[in-house]
Order: sequence, then C-alpha cells, then structure tokens
Amino acid sequence: MVWVAAFGVLSSGLAVLSSFGLLLFCGVPFVVTVANAPFLILGVGVDDMFIMVSCWQLTNTKNKVEKRMAETYAEAAVSITITTLTDVLAFYIGIMTSFQSVKSFCLYTGTAFIFCYVYNITFLGAVLALNGKREEGNRHWLICTKVKDTVQPNRSRLYNVCCVGGFSDKSSGTGGEHPVNKFFRKYYGPFLTKTWTKMFVVLLYGAFLASSIYGCTKMKEGIDLRNLASDDSYVIQYYDWENKYFSEYGPRVMVIITKKVLYWNASVRNDIENCMQSLENNSYVDKSLSESWLRAYENAARNNSLNIDSKAFFMGNLSRLFTLFPEFEWDIDISYREIAASRFFIQTVNVTTAVDEKNLLNQLRDIAKNCEMPLMVYHPAFIYYDQYIVIVPNTIQNIGIAAGVMLCVSLLLIPNPLCSLWVTFAIASVIVGVAGFMAYWDVNLDSISMINLVICIGFSVDFSAHISNAFVSSEKSTANEKAVDALHLLGYPVIQGAISTVLGVLALAASKAYIFRTFFKIMFLVIFFGALHGLVFIPVFLTFVDICSRSNKRVN
Repeated sequence: MVWVAAFGVLSSGLAVLSSFGLLLFCGVPFVVTVANAPFLILGVGVDDMFIMVSCWQLTNTKNKVEKRMAETYAEAAVSITITTLTDVLAFYIGIMTSFQSVKSFCLYTGTAFIFCYVYNITFLGAVLALNGKREEGNRHWLICTKVKDTVQPNRSRLYNVCCVGGFSDKSSGTGGEHPVNKFFRKYYGPFLTKTWTKMFVVLLYGAFLASSIYGCTKMKEGIDLRNLASDDSYVIQYYDWENKYFSEYGPRVMVIITKKVLYWNASVRNDIENCMQSLENNSYVDKSLSESWLRAYENAARNNSLNIDSKAFFMGNLSRLFTLFPEFEWDIDISYREIAASRFFIQTVNVTTAVDEKNLLNQLRDIAKNCEMPLMVYHPAFIYYDQYIVIVPNTIQNIGIAAGVMLCVSLLLIPNPLCSLWVTFAIASVIVGVAGFMAYWDVNLDSISMINLVICIGFSVDFSAHISNAFVSSEKSTANEKAVDALHLLGYPVIQGAISTVLGVLALAASKAYIFRTFFKIMFLVIFFGALHGLVFIPVFLTFVDICSRSNKRVN
C-alpha cells in the first residue's frame, strides 16, 4: 500500500498548509513555538492513517470496495473521531492560558488537527478506495497495469516478486496476517495475560507511579533566561559569567512615581522616603546600594543652604543637582516645568531561584501597592517573573478542565462507561508520569513545558482509547481473550503511531534551541508512557475489572 502511505503523509502536509494559511490570513500571530506544530501534525496524521489501513486489511478481499470501505469506516472512524476530538479540545482549552505564545501554538495546532481529520476521512479515504479498486482489478502497485495472479515458473524471482499479484488468502478472503499482528495474537497477548505476568505488571506500575510522584515533588518552576538563546549565542556566555561573578546580586529594580506629586512639599517628600525605606527593609534588598535623586537633592540643599520648599525654588535649583550628579537628569521627567514622573533604584540580593524571583516580585508589588505614593516597581526581567506567579495555577486549571472535557467526550462517544473511566485514568496516570520524569530530565515547569502538558492530555487519550474501545467491543468470552483480541487488532497501529510520532519530532532533539529540545523531550515522554499504558497497563487492568464485574453478576 505504497500509494496510500505516500498520500497519508501528503494529507498531513496539506492539513498544516491549510491551517497555517487560514490563521495567517486571519491575522493570528505566528510565534516561534508554532514552528513545533508541523512535526507534531505529521506524526498524528500518520497515526490515523495506520488505524484506517489496519482496519482495511482486516476486511474481506472478496467483497466489493464499497462494502470494504463501509467496514473500514465502521471500525476506524470512531477511534479516529474520538482521538481527534480529544486532541482538538485539549489544544483549544490551552487557549485559555495567560501566555500569548501558548495561545498561538494551541490555536495553530488545534486547527491543524481539524484539517488533518477532514483530509483523512475524505482525501485519504478516496485514495484508499482507489487503491481498493487497484487491488480488485489485480493491478500493479506502481504502473497500475494488470498482473498475473500466479507465479510464472519461467520468469525470474525478481519478476515474480514485482509483477505477480493476488496473494490474498483465497480461503479467508483476507490479505494475510501481518507478522506483527501475528506476534501480538500468538505470543505477546497470551504472555501478557498470564497470572505471573499480570502481577509483574502491577508491581511495575507501582514503581512507575512512585517514581513519578517523587519526581513531581522535585519539579522546578521557571525558565532560565539563558535557555531562551541559541546554544552558540554570546548570551549564554554572558549569563554564565553573571552567575559566576555576580550571583549574589539580583536585578536593580526601578521604583517609579508614575504621577505628578508636590515634591517641594516636605510632607510629600517624607511619604516618598517612608516608601523607599519600606522597600529597603525587604529581605531581598540591600539598602546600602539604593540610589535616590531626591535624597541627594535634599542633602545638597542642606549643605548649600538651598530652599526647596516651594515650587519655584525646587524646580529652579534642580540644575545645581544635575551639575553635581549629571546621571540624575535621566531619572526625572520634566515637562513644562513640571515633574511628570521620576524614578529611584533599589538593589536586590540573593535572588537565586524561581521561587525567590516570584517572592521578590510579589513582596515588592505589595509594598508599592500599600504605599501612599503612586508607585510602580519595574525591571525588564519582571516579564519572566510574572509567568512564575501564574504558571502553576494555569497548568492546574488547563489540565483539570481538559481532563474533565476528555471524560465527557469519552462518555458520549465510547458506548461503555467502564471504558471511559479507564481512558480518564490513563490521562491522569500519563500526566503524573510525564510531570514526574520531567524533573529527572532537567525540564522545568514553564510556559513551554506547560504547552506540552496540555498536549499530553490529548495524546494520552489516543493509545488508551483505541485499546479500551477494542476490549469492550470484543465478542470474545473471557477477559484474557478480549485483551488478546484488542492487542491483535490495534497493537500494531499503536506501535506504528508511537514510532511515527517520535520520528516526527526526532529532528528537534538535535536543535540548538532549548524550546525545541524541550518539546522533543516531553513529546517523547508522552508517547512512551502513552504507549506503555496502551500496550501493557490498560490491557492488564481491564482484565481485572472485567473479571470482577462478571463475578458480581454471578453473585447477584
């Protein structure tokens, strides 16, 4: 099915092109994080193709193409719809965040998923139907000419391999069982459903959960500013030297009086001084390194017997201050012989972690808010400190809302409440695993990793939903047989989807930019743990629940 595979990749490319073109036309900002999206869409689009091809190959080759297509869509459409809907909702829920970069990424990627779904069930479906016509006519896979359906003894082996078709199983009418599907049915499924294997899986899950929870307690908040630059940028060297030689000093914060006040009024100057002292008494501030033009002006006035208690004298004598301290001229905004605004400086110290930065920002802002003067504290780094204040609440909010939405979607689309609950369980379990192992892989909780945790919700549904839905839909009589049947049907597509998604983002692993490397790390964790749940944990746990439910029915 070479043509189907090729057009499946093309379908994903068309989805990226359509979504990006539409949103750029609508004026949605394109930020650097959006550059991750095409790698992700490529992997996910190919996942859906694998599901459709897998269901197609299970149909009877003796049937008409129309019937085979109907059977394919009956099996594949539900799984693809569920996973696409959950992925799209997960990304659109991410738009609720406070960060513009996250909003743009989620909007671009969620829209691309919609186009990917539409192209898969229309464009790719049409390609699959045409390929079915080719199979029905026993035509060559490349040049589409009629080929013989029996081996020609007088021809070379290469000719028989390339130009002889019709090797479907004549008795069953199927295209033959793929070796990996056979492995899941004959070896892996029976092995996984043995009693001692199940006990080992339970112990393995306990170790996974304990390690993940411990990792969550060690997670760090905030983004290192050096990570915003490329690895070969001189900015990296700058931050390394700053950390080595000036690590005890934090940002030099501006204290700005934002409105016109009566500086020549002694009581007003006293209020300003009280505000400065309140800021200097903070544990993160070194009062000996503060800088105030007003203090210098008052000292100069006392030493030179200058009168600054009226507007005329105060404004008229400012030139003497600038003669003594020329640098203070930059701290006063004079407009029409009025001081429109002015600023002072305080030096922060011992601000070494993201928690310190968050505490510093909150404490300085609280002091400024309670001051009698209209004060604002500011430093260019505060734009990064602000995210530390909202990152945890935003992450919890987005994950909580998304998980709830995923449960509702599962209950609506999967005709079994038990299956929906297991899908929700897999979401929570994978999120805990990814968040915990982020700490082991030196990934902090910041706006970049928050994007990926939102993605985690959508992708963790994919693997568990496929397997859970196949389990509860199986007509086998025992729980173990249902698990084997589910793995036989969808184990191979799950592996294909996991590998294709990882390969899709693998190029980002070698990037010189922290943003792209972080995206790869978390996507790898999401896919690995999602596949682990879908192929190992969920099948085993479903057998336990199915056995318990059957036992309760017999007791009743």
